[in-house]
Amino acid sequence: MKTVEIIGYRRANLGKTGSQKLRDEGLVPCVLYGGNEQIHFYSPMILFRELVYTTEAHFVHINIEGEEAQAILQEVQFHPVSEVILHADFLRISEDRKIKMSIPVRLVGTAPGVAKGGTLVRKRAALKVYGFPKDMPDHIDVNVSDLDFHHAIKIGDMKIEGLEFLDPKQATIAAVEVPRAAKLAADEAAAAAANPEAAPAAGAKKEAPKKEEGKK
Repeated sequence: MKTVEIIGYRRANLGKTGSQKLRDEGLVPCVLYGGNEQIHFYSPMILFRELVYTTEAHFVHINIEGEEAQAILQEVQFHPVSEVILHADFLRISEDRKIKMSIPVRLVGTAPGVAKGGTLVRKRAALKVYGFPKDMPDHIDVNVSDLDFHHAIKIGDMKIEGLEFLDPKQATIAAVEVPRAAKLAADEAAAAAANPEAAPAAGAKKEAPKKEEGKK
């Protein structure tokens, strides 16, 4: 897994006013958890580009005024409108301790159900896993080559050596769904097959009623 470098500076003012001032200056208020103490610091927002706006997971090498630590980004908060980073939490890690991470999912292969007109739907963008740092991948490939209509890949189908999946085993990662128009057509065809007398066959003409003899 790749590592992103974050340069930080200790914070003297921990209040809301101080945090807002940092954001106005293009800086992100942060906290590093783990170890003997929590370290409150700030870092230039531009350094978060490779860490946050990506489709892969990363480790983080943090340097706070010469104090270095290996970490993972545990949580990041965004402004609901501008999407500016408001705050970031990091967790200190070590090679001999297992960690929990959310690893992005990448769908690979071509689903047969899609070739038949279905739609491949991604239900989960990332999977929660538990394991040692050395076993953490950048992303998790999910092969959809066997997915037909109404088929799905679930958490319980996934197996990666050294990792434990923490999401419910019955949770769906990806599925091929039938478009609504195709589903309605299939339902109508099934209903017609079950009750052939309910409607004339396609192209059949109705016979005109016969006139009774002796009547004009």
